[in-house]
Amino acid sequence: MAATEQLSLSGFAEEARPTDRLFFALFPPPEVAAAIAGLAQQVRGEFGLAGKPLLTPRLHVTLHHLGDHAGLRSDIVASATEAASCLKAEPFELCFNHVASFSARARNRPCVLLGDEPAVAGLKAFQRQLGEAMKRAALGRWAEGNFTPHVTLLYDDQAVADNPVAPIRWTAREFVLVHSLIGQTRHIVLGRWPLAPHAGEAGA
Repeated sequence: MAATEQLSLSGFAEEARPTDRLFFALFPPPEVAAAIAGLAQQVRGEFGLAGKPLLTPRLHVTLHHLGDHAGLRSDIVASATEAASCLKAEPFELCFNHVASFSARARNRPCVLLGDEPAVAGLKAFQRQLGEAMKRAALGRWAEGNFTPHVTLLYDDQAVADNPVAPIRWTAREFVLVHSLIGQTRHIVLGRWPLAPHAGEAGA
């Protein structure tokens, strides 16, 4: 009986292991992503890091993490789509100008690209606006309150002190809902929503 129970519990744990991640994100345009990828290689060489830079198409800013799940949660996808579809926001500028390790943990620290105020003020404001829309769509538990805008470049055991870099800028013109297959380095975009001037201002 004990062995059967143990097998059952083991099978349950296997089924419950997270396989699918959902998050809202901003992706830079291709030419900016290429510049960030080049910076990642530069940082890796300059600081003697062993970690492999993220693939260029995967470079992004996470706005809100909607959890890791055992399977794709269609209910969360539906609520996230509702929140995003109701959001009205204009394009905004953002700029990142320094790199640093983003965690105090001993191993596998993310080395990230960061930005200072006011260069990321518009990004922070939009992230808060999206969080409020998520709360109205019953996704408040996933709305991230402590938001530090960043782009992860690579992971490495060695800590990198804060260092300035040449500014990397772009204009955010859309945001996306991403389905990430955990451990497979695959991002599937489930929805895109453009940022555009308010209709009343377009004809002003």
